[in-house]
Amino acid sequence: MTVSYTLKVAEARFGGFSGLLLRWRGSIYKLLYKEFLLFTVLYALLSITYRLLLTQEQRHVYAQVARYCNRSADLIPLSFVLGFYVTLVVNRWWAQYTSIPLPDQLMCVISASVHGLDQHGRLLRRTLVRYANLASVLVLRCVSTRVLKRFPTMEHVVDAGFMSQEERKKFESLKSDFNKYWVPCVWFTNLAAQARRDGQIHDDIALCLLLEELNKYRAKCSMLFHYDWISIPLVYTQVVTIAVYSFFALSLVGRQFVEPEAGAAKPREPLKPGQQPGPALEDLDVYVPLTTLLQFFFYAGWLKVAEQIINPFGEDDDDFETNQLIDRNLQVSLLLLERHLLCDLTRGI
Repeated sequence: MTVSYTLKVAEARFGGFSGLLLRWRGSIYKLLYKEFLLFTVLYALLSITYRLLLTQEQRHVYAQVARYCNRSADLIPLSFVLGFYVTLVVNRWWAQYTSIPLPDQLMCVISASVHGLDQHGRLLRRTLVRYANLASVLVLRCVSTRVLKRFPTMEHVVDAGFMSQEERKKFESLKSDFNKYWVPCVWFTNLAAQARRDGQIHDDIALCLLLEELNKYRAKCSMLFHYDWISIPLVYTQVVTIAVYSFFALSLVGRQFVEPEAGAAKPREPLKPGQQPGPALEDLDVYVPLTTLLQFFFYAGWLKVAEQIINPFGEDDDDFETNQLIDRNLQVSLLLLERHLLCDLTRGI
């Protein structure tokens, strides 16, 4: 289920964001800890090998390789490549969320346009509602792992009440290599046209408004399907992944402590007026490379964030709760129709 923390930061106060750092579910720690531990262990093994297992000649060769790797790592434009990629993924993630079909507007138009206080009128409105929700269920089955597990076959869709057995037979009789989420929309339009002929929709303007709202709803279903069909080009994802992995593979060797080259000039502190030159600064032997680990945490965490949200219809902590969305849409749709019925009865008193 999507992790929400907005209530915790409803008011700006001292340490407001700091309190979020201790959360585990949906956190970067949960997402990255395996890769972080692997990088730390490999770094420690190389450090121990250099300090304890290599001869003096081997250390000299290793030091040359480490300096070469350190210089090479700086040549990879990691911030630019990774930053642009994550921006693209986040924009796509938000666009997918806004493309999720919600039936609220369509249901309001049905409630206002489709008349009839008898059982036939009530059944007509409920059938239109069911067709609209069926279209969203069919497209979400195509894009969401959670919905597909809930409705693995069309028989499960029938058992849930979104489709009758007769409708299932007609649906399956249409042979197509693509998702047939549009079929309930066709049923919707045919039923609305029949309601206009029967006088339950009073004029053509109301019918036109109803079909316009249906087309907006269907367009969102179509956009959601196409987001699943057309992904971010694989070559770009490969370039970013190779860049990150190459950078830290070079950093594993290049960021190790090595003995300074013999005869190499060591940096000195700038002299003040009248100050005599002192001893050269020695290279600092840091057993725990804090800055390198922080760099891994930031860059690799950036990549893991993109990996998680590039497809928000899976089963990660922050993926969209599509099953709850289906239940919400159906409940709201039916409540809107019941409200319409109550208002009609009140006016009749």
